Amino acid sequence: MSSERPWWHPEKHADRRPFLLAREKIKTAIRAWFAARDFVEVEPGCLQASPGNETHLHAFRTELIGPELSRRELYLHTSPEIACKKLLAAGERRIFAFAPVFRNRERGALHASEFTMLEWYRAGEPYETVMDDCAALLKLAAETVDNRFVSWRGVTANPRAVPERLTVAEAFARYTGIDLLSTLGNAGENDRDALAVAADAAGICARPGDTWADIFSKVLTALIEPQLGNGRPTLLVDYPASEAALARPKASDPRLGERFEFYCCGVELANGFGELTDPVLQRTRLEAEMDRKQERYGERYPIDDDFIAALAHMPQASGCALGFDRLVMLAAGATHIDQVLWTPLPRGA
Repeated sequence: MSSERPWWHPEKHADRRPFLLAREKIKTAIRAWFAARDFVEVEPGCLQASPGNETHLHAFRTELIGPELSRRELYLHTSPEIACKKLLAAGERRIFAFAPVFRNRERGALHASEFTMLEWYRAGEPYETVMDDCAALLKLAAETVDNRFVSWRGVTANPRAVPERLTVAEAFARYTGIDLLSTLGNAGENDRDALAVAADAAGICARPGDTWADIFSKVLTALIEPQLGNGRPTLLVDYPASEAALARPKASDPRLGERFEFYCCGVELANGFGELTDPVLQRTRLEAEMDRKQERYGERYPIDDDFIAALAHMPQASGCALGFDRLVMLAAGATHIDQVLWTPLPRGA
């Protein structure tokens, strides 16, 4: 049994309370920010037919038992994205949600099994607009708790600074010397061996069973992400289409997708898209994600047919998912996600 005091111990709670009060101040400020821009706050349900279909995200399964004892497998969602996009299909134009989300196999200073995702969507607006939203929300969070600078593990950034905008290909070239675009295929058939050779030269050894996506992720995580958001925030844009299953292809280069990630002090805060609304292409991509999940982890999640049907009615839109707890951590100076969760899961659990 752990000798660490539980979160509810009065002294432990007293240590955490300033961060928790900062959390509520930031949440109040963000709600006002969205309201001033004619957004509607929505409350997407956590129980879903599919938890989402990303290869490396792991969900919590549960079972719905009806009054007549019928049984149906459901999941706690890993993101409110599917439900929010259905609301766009229903006619909503600007929506946001503070959604509790659930992810298995995730625990650490920046990861919790249950955490809060701030998601928002803009119908009829380009994804550059939600990039600007990210910068504004980081600035707002820091100002709300009177912090001029934010930091994480010795890296400091000015949250008021205009973010650097860097393409994924530019980041690979700058920090690893890898010509990423030369390994991309027009039909999504990326050159795994070429990337493996280039990664090895950069100091990342690819295992025989690693796919192109595995090698991409290893290089990004080890060599690039720690460099992002140092001094000022970074918007990492134009992901390979193979790594942007929910994003529409870029009109200027279909090898790339309208996906970005927002970093500060080496911490990924947000992930956004120009949303894909093609039902056929979306199903194909999600099936491919689940094929990779089956091969890697021996399991797959169902695709929500209702979501695929809704895409035919969904307007062109941009959207973003921001880790609210991480935003609070950086703004308030916390060093572990449990410090900003009101009732964190015990670490030994």
